[in-house]
Amino acid sequence: MRVGLLGLGRIGAFHAATLAAHPLVDELVVADPIRTSPYGRPGDPFDADAVVIATPTGTHAELLIEACRRGIPAFCEKPVAGDVERTREVLEAARGNRVQIGFQRRFDAGYAALARALRDGELGELQRVHLITADPAPPPPEYIRLSGGIYRDCHIHDFDILRWVTGREVVSVYATGSNRGAAFFGEAGDVDNSAAILTLDDDTLVTLQGSRYNGAGYDVRMEVAGTKGTQVAGLDPHVPLRSAEGLQPPGAPWPDFVSRFRQAYTDEIDGFLRGDRSLCSIEDALEALYIAEAAELSRREGRPARLHEVRTTDENGVPRVG
Repeated sequence: MRVGLLGLGRIGAFHAATLAAHPLVDELVVADPIRTSPYGRPGDPFDADAVVIATPTGTHAELLIEACRRGIPAFCEKPVAGDVERTREVLEAARGNRVQIGFQRRFDAGYAALARALRDGELGELQRVHLITADPAPPPPEYIRLSGGIYRDCHIHDFDILRWVTGREVVSVYATGSNRGAAFFGEAGDVDNSAAILTLDDDTLVTLQGSRYNGAGYDVRMEVAGTKGTQVAGLDPHVPLRSAEGLQPPGAPWPDFVSRFRQAYTDEIDGFLRGDRSLCSIEDALEALYIAEAAELSRREGRPARLHEVRTTDENGVPRVG
């Protein structure tokens, strides 16, 4: 199999190494206007049996549409596009094509175990969920300016895994945030600390929190509580927590998302190359984006937002409220 890889940034470079070592990949063609790679050869990435898109987020939609126009199966890092309307356009263009979006938590062993425990009845009836995503240090200002905000950029992973683990849909969000760090967050209309309450379609309450300033390390967890038990994904030997009673995980805290999800990133590429169907579709990505849009609407207007409010947008992709 010949695979084309677009983008050799941090995650693109990781994918290059994964693809070069994969037993199904006979040839890797890479394309990046700035960077080079010790893996693969430069060339036309669309002259391939499959493509992996790891370019800057503003280019994803155009490249996905091109891959689908040529009938090439495509894997693309999130997001599909910067707003709801453009995501819908890509969805229409991709009809009949296999496209997988990079929500890697679906391939993490802990989250998969949570989903099984809930599905098999081990936890009983779902009662509550808690999600946390906290970075040890903020991204650079230029990234924040183009990120779309913490709910679209960061918590969209929480929103996707919430749907995947529970099998439920979010109906409303009440979100807030604060700026406790650098001024560039506020200047971009963003926050560096976040919190939200989400209500699922079975009335289960979900709490969520996030931070760009978690000095202890990279902390990503999901706690699921049922009538028979509670399980947590991410409570591993490297979790950046310490008990006030003196208990401490034996390993060094996770320094970043690549270290934390290294195996998941490898497994999602393997799933894409071996699969005959998408393991995380554009439809899934759009549903996560709807939740992120509702969260941002709630934070901006200081009120709960229902998902139906953001499913209709104006010509600029801005949610029509009401």
